This record gives sequence, C-alpha cells and structure tokens, in this order.
Amino acid sequence: MDDPQRFGIVELKDGRVTSVVEKPDVPPSNLAIVGLYYIADSKLLFDCLTEVIERDIRTKGEFQLTDALKLMLERGADMGVYPVEGWHDCGLPETLLDTNRVLLERSGGNGKDRQGSIILSPVSIDPTAVIERSVIGPYVSVAAGATIRDSVVTDSILSAGAIVEMSLLSRSLIGEAAVVRGHFQKLNVGDSSEIEMGA
Repeated sequence: MDDPQRFGIVELKDGRVTSVVEKPDVPPSNLAIVGLYYIADSKLLFDCLTEVIERDIRTKGEFQLTDALKLMLERGADMGVYPVEGWHDCGLPETLLDTNRVLLERSGGNGKDRQGSIILSPVSIDPTAVIERSVIGPYVSVAAGATIRDSVVTDSILSAGAIVEMSLLSRSLIGEAAVVRGHFQKLNVGDSSEIEMGA
C-alpha cells in the first residue's frame, strides 16, 4: 500500500509472517493486512483474543485482532501470506466510492429505465427503490427502499431508506434513512440524518 500507516501491516522473512502491527505511525513495511484470514488453530486464536481482553491490550484505544495475531506468533504459530492484487479499501469515503465504481464497472450494474427518469449505466438500483423525474448515474448504487425525486445523482451511494429530493449530488454517501433536500453538490450524511436547504 502507498499509505501503510492506515492498515494492519505484516513483516515477512522467507515468505512467513514474523510480525504484525496495527496502523503503525512508522510502518515496518508496506504490506497491508486485507482482513481475510484462514486460521487452522481456532483454539489458539480464541485463547489469544481472550488474553487481549483480559490484559486490556489496546492499540490506539481499541481492541484489535492484530494484537491477538501478534500473541499467536509469540506462541509459535506459523503464518503465511497470499498476495492480493486489486484489493479495494472502503475505510474512507473516497475509497468506498472508488470501490463502488470498480464493482459497478465489473458487474455492469442492473440499471433499467424508469419512466420519466434517465439511467446512465453502470448503476445498481434495488427494485424497491423509487426513482422519479431524475437522472441517475453513472456509478450510483441505490439500496432497498431509497427514494430519489427531481434530482441528478452521479458517482454516489444511497443506503436503505434514504431520500434525496431536489438535489444535485456527486461523490456522495447518503446513510440509511437519511433525508437530503436542496441543491448540494457533495455530501456524506450519516444514518437517520436530515439535511434540508432553504429556498
């Protein structure tokens, strides 16, 4: 990774893991942990997780799986790696939107014309979403029960039950059951929030 301080990092020797560290200020390598594991000795993992909790071992104020993995290494666990190409991070709004874009390009989306609206592929629109008098896409994902009316939405993700009306949105994340009304350009709105721009 180009910015390894944002991730759990491994160090290797002869293809085997020698150390793991979570979000280090000074990364010992640029090899990020992608969060996919095959653990053969699950008892050892759970023993180490229990020890992390009992000893209150925290990294940056949080309990971390990487601390349990570190204890496993200290107890002699042998860990290998499998390189992953094309992994897409979703830890930041920008990278989540970039990942959405890649996934829509790969799948082609499922965008079908909606009467009175224009759909520009690739998009993914849940069949229960309501789209009225709007332009949607490209690169938009709309979850179940979301509503878009009288709006233009590009390169964005709308969560379940979100409502967007009379808006121009690009590179935006709209949370579950959030309501956006008005002429905005870029928003990241959390779940159950309401944003309305006056006339």
